Amino acid sequence: MNSEAGAMRRAGLAELRLHRGEAPGWLLARMIALAKGIFRAIYDEYGSREILARISDPLFFQACSNALGFDWDSSGSTTTTCYALKAALNSIDAGVKAVGGKGRYAKAAPEELDALGSAMGLSCEEVARLKYASRMAAKVDNAAVQDGYALYHHSLFVGEDLEWAVVQQGMNPATGMARRYHWISEGLESFVREPHRGIAAQALHGRVLDMTAGASEEARRASCDLSKEGAKRLRRLLASLPHGAQARIDGWIPGAPRPGPMPGPLVEYRVPRRMDWEALEAAYEIQPRDYEELLAIRGIGPSTVRGLALIAELIYGAAPSWRDPARFSFAFGGKDGVPFPVDKRAMDEAIGFLSRAIEESRLGDREKLDALRRLRARRIG
Repeated sequence: MNSEAGAMRRAGLAELRLHRGEAPGWLLARMIALAKGIFRAIYDEYGSREILARISDPLFFQACSNALGFDWDSSGSTTTTCYALKAALNSIDAGVKAVGGKGRYAKAAPEELDALGSAMGLSCEEVARLKYASRMAAKVDNAAVQDGYALYHHSLFVGEDLEWAVVQQGMNPATGMARRYHWISEGLESFVREPHRGIAAQALHGRVLDMTAGASEEARRASCDLSKEGAKRLRRLLASLPHGAQARIDGWIPGAPRPGPMPGPLVEYRVPRRMDWEALEAAYEIQPRDYEELLAIRGIGPSTVRGLALIAELIYGAAPSWRDPARFSFAFGGKDGVPFPVDKRAMDEAIGFLSRAIEESRLGDREKLDALRRLRARRIG
């Protein structure tokens, strides 16, 4: 993966095509068996933290998906690969267990964490911390990063030392695309300031409200301060904005980027017709210490985040970032044989690491050869 001076943390996205249908049973069984061999070998050699680090790396995850047998550009490479990893890791001793998944399984993550906590002998406080991490990762990518993709998949991977990684995916049916978001607890200082790991996307979008960007620091601080003033004052401030509820928020942004090759904007940024005033009353009672504590309040969703950002921008001059957080593009080369720009060095590193893990695994010769052939066929020249 591209590195910069200072080893800055990077937001992580993988943008994929929405594909219909389900993986056949024979393929799932094969993927699970391969995943068992690969991750048992990684655990034996490097330990559970390396498994989490690799799962949270978008490039490695993509290489792993291919090694297990999936096409690079299918949205199912997230959901089905996570399903296979969950089934594999929960059935072997590799120091990592998984909860969540697609749709109803994503919503069941808290209950699964209760069961996992009992099995691992965790305290109520430890389980609560894992639940908080799961909920905040989803809250950030649904509300703080407003790129037009609604989450429908959420997988949390928990290590034996309670470090964790999250892989989640959102979809935008209007564009026929899905986005994948990667998180890891190691080195995470804040859920609301550039919290993701790695970046990989096929395309950038115009006018994405990113309240997690470093450039949004003042907007986060101003939004938090505004939430402490009570709903009555916020109603007056909102009503004082020019053109009332019909004003487009991007019209007030100096030098707002125009849509690029992708349709834009994906989200219409307007002064919200409705904000969750009950949630803002709760914020007034709680008096949040920082933006993370504000975002954690139940009911503080996309519209309220957007409304506070608008007031902070227009009244206090605290402009948020409107730049899509995607930074890199990757692919192995699509089914049509047309490659996309890729970080070749990082991809080769991921393929090399997986190749060694497969070689050292307890898989049969045929399974090893097939997995290695899929990886090497996609190595970038």
